[in-house]
Amino acid sequence: MKIAILRIGHRPYRDKRITTHCGLVGRAFGADCIIIYGEKDENLINSIVDVTKNWGGNFSARFTDSWKSEIKKWKNEGGTVIHLTMYGMPLPGVMDKIHQLEKIMVIIGSEKVPGEVYRLADYNVAIGNQPHSEVAALAVFLDKLNNEVEFKLYFENAKIRVIPQERGKRVERLN
Repeated sequence: MKIAILRIGHRPYRDKRITTHCGLVGRAFGADCIIIYGEKDENLINSIVDVTKNWGGNFSARFTDSWKSEIKKWKNEGGTVIHLTMYGMPLPGVMDKIHQLEKIMVIIGSEKVPGEVYRLADYNVAIGNQPHSEVAALAVFLDKLNNEVEFKLYFENAKIRVIPQERGKRVERLN
């Protein structure tokens, strides 16, 4: 399954760490890329790229000048758009349909998402019906979507790998 994340409304002064965390969660939970719409911040892209260089995989990050064009292009190429929002349909009720999809764009906002996003999305999905973090919503969604694949993922070209253990921290340097 191909999974892209579209982050709408990035504001460096407020969202730097949150948007970085959305990229990190996306990468760790099996997404292929994050596309960011908002104020450009090359340090944000560099942070995500550096993690990928050290921890492996092919995850990419980039900015876009038009969230709407990204959505339309995705749909024109046969993809499905899923908007994570507390106002959508509850996740458990739509998960069976979503599991059958092959190409997904997951939209997460930072500031108020334009109403047009709700209309362009194929699914408006609620992780919960209370205010919550987009990082948490993304993690819960990707975990359910990928059936806990994050515990089985192998990241090619990794320089660092965690060795699971009951207590303490064990990290292996691979290169």
